Parts: sequence; structure tokens; C-alpha cells
Amino acid sequence: MSGKFAFLESMDLLNSIHHYHTVLIAFVAFWFAWFFAKKIYQTNRNSTNSDEFNRKLDQWRPEPLITDVPKDHPSLNPRKITSRIGKIVTIDGQECLNLGTHNYLGLIENNEIEKKAIETIKKYGVGSCGPRGFYGTVDVHLELEERLAEFMQMEEAVVYSYGFSTIASAIPAYCKRKDLVFVDEKVNFSIQKGLDASRSNIKYFKHNDVQDLERLIKAQNGLNKKNSKNVEITRKFLIVEGIYMNTGTICPLPELVALARKYKLRIFVDESISFGTLGNSGHGVTEYFNICRHEIDMIMGSLEWAVSSVGGFCVGSSFIIEHQRLSGLGYCFSASLPPLLTSAAITSLDIMENKPELFKKLQENCLLFDRGVKNIEAFECPSDAVSPVKHLYLRNICNKSEEQIILEKISNECFENKLAVIIPAYLHAEREYPRPSLRICISAVLNESEIRFALLTLEKCVKKFLI
Repeated sequence: MSGKFAFLESMDLLNSIHHYHTVLIAFVAFWFAWFFAKKIYQTNRNSTNSDEFNRKLDQWRPEPLITDVPKDHPSLNPRKITSRIGKIVTIDGQECLNLGTHNYLGLIENNEIEKKAIETIKKYGVGSCGPRGFYGTVDVHLELEERLAEFMQMEEAVVYSYGFSTIASAIPAYCKRKDLVFVDEKVNFSIQKGLDASRSNIKYFKHNDVQDLERLIKAQNGLNKKNSKNVEITRKFLIVEGIYMNTGTICPLPELVALARKYKLRIFVDESISFGTLGNSGHGVTEYFNICRHEIDMIMGSLEWAVSSVGGFCVGSSFIIEHQRLSGLGYCFSASLPPLLTSAAITSLDIMENKPELFKKLQENCLLFDRGVKNIEAFECPSDAVSPVKHLYLRNICNKSEEQIILEKISNECFENKLAVIIPAYLHAEREYPRPSLRICISAVLNESEIRFALLTLEKCVKKFLI
């Protein structure tokens, strides 16, 4: 009954509102009119938009994803090498004297190394298929680390599977955020990537300028005095190369060591080029300057240049090296060095220890080439006389683009005259794009007549384009 009364009350309420039904009919009519008007408007608009879209589509001329590439572009017409990369290399069917490969001791063509590598494949297979910390360690890895530590007269060594990742991993294993790192402005790309990964506070000093380095250290010490809280907790590092890849110059290690001890810097040296090339027995820049290796906190290096294998290494105190086995990303997460290449590196060390005359011959060849290239007026060579890496620049040409073009022509002309020399390629991601040059790599297996042939060919080719 209550429901019936409620219904009757609501009807009475509606009846009390005058003309409610008129209002309702008007609202419904308005809604229908608005709905159909909207449909017609949208149809006309879509038709207009479609016409406009087609008109704009006809007018659209998209830009190509890449610009037109010249038919003679070197990437479309690369030179083809059809022989082993030794002293003589076959390029496009023509035999050339090879001065473009980092084969400093001539071990790439060594039969003893090749025989040992083949024996290792038969015993271990082609790879270890795992990182060192899991199931990737083979007895030859431990032997190589022991031999490297013994050869460099350091407590311990660690071996990586790739030379670039050795440097790029070892640096951020120690240098962390808020640490202060002093670095030569001409360091190679692997060091630059290691510094990026460290996220440390980087201070670049002028190339091989010890005075500028000390100026930066003093300036930083002055800033620290203003904020005494940072004095004790800020760790300071110094990172240099033994022989700089991008310049061919040798670092002033005695002065750097003195500064490191004076201002309590930890010093790291990348000896990728100097290892196996400097010193009477190939121990590197420390032997060249007769500096105790224990004065250096860590020595890093590649096995891909003088040793003619693959991979890299770090040597130092056990405290320093053991830390990398858990913190060096390239060591922890990369598959270990293939056993055949590990055995090749061990055999190369045997040869280096048993044939010290290789280093004497290499230094003689470096000096012979250095004397000869200084007689070519068109070139300037700021690289050190005993450095096996030499960069030749053109005199009196300041424009990098112009110098690049001329050097490319000289390099091509040298190929035509049976001499293989190259222009080093750099990534645009590098901190500072180096000046274009001809990079010459001297080897111990070159004889005097071959070096003179290279010098005469360079002189003839440069005169063709500069005179």
C-alpha cells in the first residue's frame, strides 16, 4: 500500500507542474535535431578533410633518409685484402709493403705461434663459452696471468678477453663518482669510455705538460681547502698512456711519478703500445725510464699489438688486481679469452723473453725511419723517435678538411706504388677529433732497404699533390 501511495503522490507532483510534457517533447526534439545536424557536419567535415589530405599528400615531397652517395665513396668500394696481414699484404690483387698494421715484433706470421694455437684447438676447442668467474676459466688463462705478472715483475695479473674493454672496465672499477681524475687531453678512446663509465670529476691537462698538470692539482687543492669536508674523502687519480696512440709520443713518466707521490695521486698507465716495444727487453715505459714498476699503481695493456693475439691485461699489487675479479665489468660478464688465443699470447711471451734482439731491431728501425722522414720537407712528425707508431702531418696546412683530402690522395697513391699506409679513423663520439695524419707502424721484421723504399715512396707521393 505504501508503494501505491508513493506513486499517487508522484503523479500529483507532476500534475502540479504546468506543461511538463511540453518541455519534455521540446527537449527530445532538440536532441534529435542536434544529433542529425552533428552527423551531417561530421560527414561534410570528413569529406573536406579527405580532400585536404589528398591535396597535401600530392604536394608532399619527402626528403631522403640519406643523401646521394658518390659512386666513388670508399665505403662502397672498399679495398679487398686477400692474404695474411703480415709484412707483405695483398690488396686488390697487388702485393704491398705493410706499414699500416700494429705488428711491431712481426709475430703475426710466426709459425711457432700458429702451431701452438692449432694444438690448443685440438685440446680445448675454439672457446670457453663462459665468463671467468663461472665456467670460463681454463688452465691456460691462469698460466698466462702468472707469466704476465712474472714478465712485468708485479705481484699479480688479470686477463680480459678484449683489449678495448680492458681499459674501459679497469678504470671505472676504481674511479667512482666524486673521485678526481687527472687525464692527458690526448688519451685514446678506450680511456675516454672508461672515464665516462666512472662518472668521476675529470680534469684534462695539456698533452705531456707536467707544469699544466701541477697547476690543475694546486688549483683543485685550493678549492678543497674552502670545503674541508672533501679533503679527506676525495680520491685522486692520474691516467696516462706509455706511448699515446693518437700522437706517437712517450709520456714523461719520471716527472709524472714525482707529482703523483708529491700530491698523493694513484697513477694508472695504459701501455697498450709501449708494452713489447720500449726498453731493452720490451717491459715498457717503466723500463725505458728505469723506473721501478711498483711506483705505478696499475699498468694496463692490450695483447693485440706487439703480442699479436687478442685480449688485454692489468698488472699490479694483489690488492689492486683481485678487486677487478668482482668489479671489472669486462672481466665478470664477458666470455673469457679463447684458449687458442691465450696459448698464442703465452708463446709470444716466450719469444719476447728468448729473443731480446727483436726489441733492439725494432728500435733501430724506428730511429732509421725517424731520421728519414725528417728529411721530407712536406711532412712533420712530432712522434718520438723510438716510438713504433708515427703520425705524419702536412706542414703549413691548418684546415683539417683540406688536410684530410690531401692525405687520402697520398694514401691512395702509396697503394698504387705498393706501399700500404693508412689514415687513422676516429669516431665522432671522441672527446676531441684528432688532426688527420698518416699513421705509420714500424715493425722489427723490416729491413733497411724496405724502410728506404717506404720513405722514397712517401716523398714521391706527397710531392705529386703538394707541388
